Amino acid sequence: MKRILTGLVVLSTITACNNPQKKEMKAIKWPDAKAPIAEIIPHKRTIHGDTVVDNYYWMIDYFKKGPDSTKVVDYLKAENTYLNTMMKSTDQFQADLFKEMKGRIKEKDESVPVFRNGYFYYTRTEDGQQYFKYCRKKGSLTAAEEILLDVDKLAKGHAYYSATGFSVSPDNKLLAFGVDQVSRRQYTINVKNLETGEMLKDAITNTEGGVAWANDNKTLFYTSKNPVTLLSEKIKKHTLGTDAKTDAVVYDEKDNSNYIGVMKSKNGRFIFIASQGTLTTEYRMIDADRPEAAFKVFSPRSKDVLYDILTVDDKFYIITNWNAKNFRLMQCPLDKTEKENWKEVIPNRKDVLLEYGEEFKDHLVLSERKNGLTELRVLKKDGSDYYIKFDEPVYAAGVGANPEYNSKTLRYSYTSLTTPNSVYDYDLEKKDKKLMKQQEVVGGYDPKDYATERVFATAKDGTKIPIALVYKKGFEKNGHAPLLLYAYGSYGSSTDANFSSPRLSLLNRGFVFAIANIRGGQEMGRQWYEDGKLMKKKNTFTDFIAAGEYLVDQKYTSKGHLYAHGGSAGGLLMGAVANMAPDLWNGIIADVPFVDVINTMLDESIPLTTNEFDEWGNPKQKAAYDYMKSYSPYENVEKKAYPNMLVTTGLHDSQVQYFEPAKWVAKLRATKTDKNVLLLKTNMEFGHGGASGRFDYLKDVSLRWAFLFSLEGITK
Repeated sequence: MKRILTGLVVLSTITACNNPQKKEMKAIKWPDAKAPIAEIIPHKRTIHGDTVVDNYYWMIDYFKKGPDSTKVVDYLKAENTYLNTMMKSTDQFQADLFKEMKGRIKEKDESVPVFRNGYFYYTRTEDGQQYFKYCRKKGSLTAAEEILLDVDKLAKGHAYYSATGFSVSPDNKLLAFGVDQVSRRQYTINVKNLETGEMLKDAITNTEGGVAWANDNKTLFYTSKNPVTLLSEKIKKHTLGTDAKTDAVVYDEKDNSNYIGVMKSKNGRFIFIASQGTLTTEYRMIDADRPEAAFKVFSPRSKDVLYDILTVDDKFYIITNWNAKNFRLMQCPLDKTEKENWKEVIPNRKDVLLEYGEEFKDHLVLSERKNGLTELRVLKKDGSDYYIKFDEPVYAAGVGANPEYNSKTLRYSYTSLTTPNSVYDYDLEKKDKKLMKQQEVVGGYDPKDYATERVFATAKDGTKIPIALVYKKGFEKNGHAPLLLYAYGSYGSSTDANFSSPRLSLLNRGFVFAIANIRGGQEMGRQWYEDGKLMKKKNTFTDFIAAGEYLVDQKYTSKGHLYAHGGSAGGLLMGAVANMAPDLWNGIIADVPFVDVINTMLDESIPLTTNEFDEWGNPKQKAAYDYMKSYSPYENVEKKAYPNMLVTTGLHDSQVQYFEPAKWVAKLRATKTDKNVLLLKTNMEFGHGGASGRFDYLKDVSLRWAFLFSLEGITK
C-alpha cells in the first residue's frame, strides 16, 4: 500500500532520420494556447511558530466532499483540455505509438501452469480482450480445462475492473477473490462454488481483497479497511452462509503506523496475522485446523526489529534484522517461537543483504543481494548449500510462483534490459534449469541489436551510485543522444533492470534509457535504504542529480537532451530535482507524484499518512517538520525557470491523492518564470495504477513518449 508503482512496426527498420544522433532536431512548436489559471484562496497553516500560506489548499475539496464538490473537478477538466490542445499535433503519432506497442504483445497467450494441491492453475488471454481467464486442469495438463473465472466477461461495462487475491479452498471446491471497480484498492471479496458455478451470497466489502482459508473449507480470514483512511485495521473471520456484518474481529491493530494482513503457511498448517511497520514486525498464529482458536503471538514486537517466517515440517525459519543490519537467518522449534529461542543459521554479512525466502519440504531458497544484484541460494536439509547465479552484467531475477510445498522444483523469473521476461523451472536436486516460457515480442526482436552497460556515478559525499543503461547498437557517446533517466528511491524498494517492450519505441528512435539505483532503495544493502530516508532523505535527490550530471559529463547525453522520469514516491524525487537542479533536465515526467509532503503528512485522515511516519518523519515534531519542509516540492516552488514537465494523476488515487499534483502544477504555473510547457493529465476514472486493461495503459505510455519525442523533434 506504499506510494510505490507496469500498424505493426518492424523494430529493426526505424529509419536513420528519426535518430537524433544522426541529425539535430528541434522541438515542435507548441500551440499558443492559454493555460488554466487556478483560483487563489489563501489558507494559513501555522505549526511550530511557522506560518505558511497555501493558495491552493481548496483543491482538497473533492477528497473531503466527494461528488458534491465540482469546483476542483472543473479545474482538472480544464487542465485536461489544455493538455489535449497542446498535444493535438501528436494525436496521430500517439495512435501510431499505441498500435506499435500493442502490436508487440502476443494477444492470445497463456501463463506457465502452476501446480497446487492436485491441480494446474494458469491464466490465459484471448485476441482483442483486455483481461484474462483464470483456469485449471486436474492432475495433468492434458485434462479438460475448467474456467474458474472469466474476468473478460465480469469486466464488461466497467471503466475499471481489478480482480485479485484468487484463493481456492483446501478441498478445491470454492474460489474466493477480491474485486475493485473504482481503483481505490477497496476490494469486495466474493466466493464462487466451483462445482456448480454459482456465486455465493457471501460478499464482504471494504477489504484488502485476499483471504486465508481455514482447513474446514468454510471459515476464511480477511483484512478489513478503514473506509476513510483506507488503513488495514482489523482481521475478521467469516463463516460461509452468514451475514458479513456479523463477522467477528479476531485482531484489531491499535498502532496506526502498521500495516496488517493475514495469510496461510505454505504447508497449510498455520494461519498467520502479520503486523508490520517500517521498523517493527509482530506475527500471530493459530492452527489452521482450529479456526475457533485465539491467535497467539509468535514473538512480540520490539522497536527496530523486523522479521518474517518460513514454515517447514519441524521448525520455523525466521529472516530478521535483529542485531543484523543486512538480516540473518534463524530457526526455532514449532512450540518455542519467542525471540530468545531463535538459533542462528546464516549470520549477518556486511556485503550481502538477505531479502526473503521460499520454503519447500526438503529445501529452502533464499534471495540474496550482493553488489546490487540478486543471487538465489539453495539450502538443503543436510545443511549443504549452493547458489544459482546469473551471467549478464545487470539483470533482475526472483523467485516465482511456488505454491506446492512438496515440490523439488523451483520456479523463478529472469529478465534484463535486453532479455524478455523469462520463466524457468530449476530442479533443486539435479541443479539443472529448463526455460518454460519467454515473453514473445511480436513483430520481431533481436537482443543482439541492443547493448547494456553498468556504470557508477559519484555522489556529492563520494558514494558510488549504480546506473544501468540500454541503447540500440550504433549509439555514439557524443552528447547528442536523448536519454531518459528513471529512479524510485524509497521504502527500500529495489529497482532492478528488467525488460520492457514499450521501451523499444524509445530505443529504436535513438533514446538511451537508464536506471539509477539511488539511496532510499535497498539495492546495495539495508544501509543504502537507511541513508535515503527520514533525516537523510535528501541523499535520494542528490544521488539522482549526480547520476544525471555523470551521464552528461560522460557524453551519453547533454543537458538539452536529458530527461527524468519517476512515479509516486519517485514523483517526489521528480519534484525535488526540478527544484534543486532545474537546468539539468530538458524535460521531466512525474507520474502520480507525492509532492505535498508536509500537508499530507499532517493530515491523518489521508490514506497512508500514519503508516509512513517512519519513512518520511512526523511533521508534528519540529526537527522533522523543518527538514521535510526544506525539500518538499510543493513548499519549494520558486520564481525561476523550470524544465518542460508532464504531470499525471488519477481522480480516485488512493496512494497519492489527486490534489497533490494538481496543487503543485497550479503553483508552478503561477510562479515559474520560463515559457516551457507544463501539462497536467488527470485520469477521471482511474486511480494510482492507471487503467486496468492490459492494453489501455499503453495509451498513457503513448502520451509520455509523444511528450518526449515532441521535445526532441521526433515526429514519427
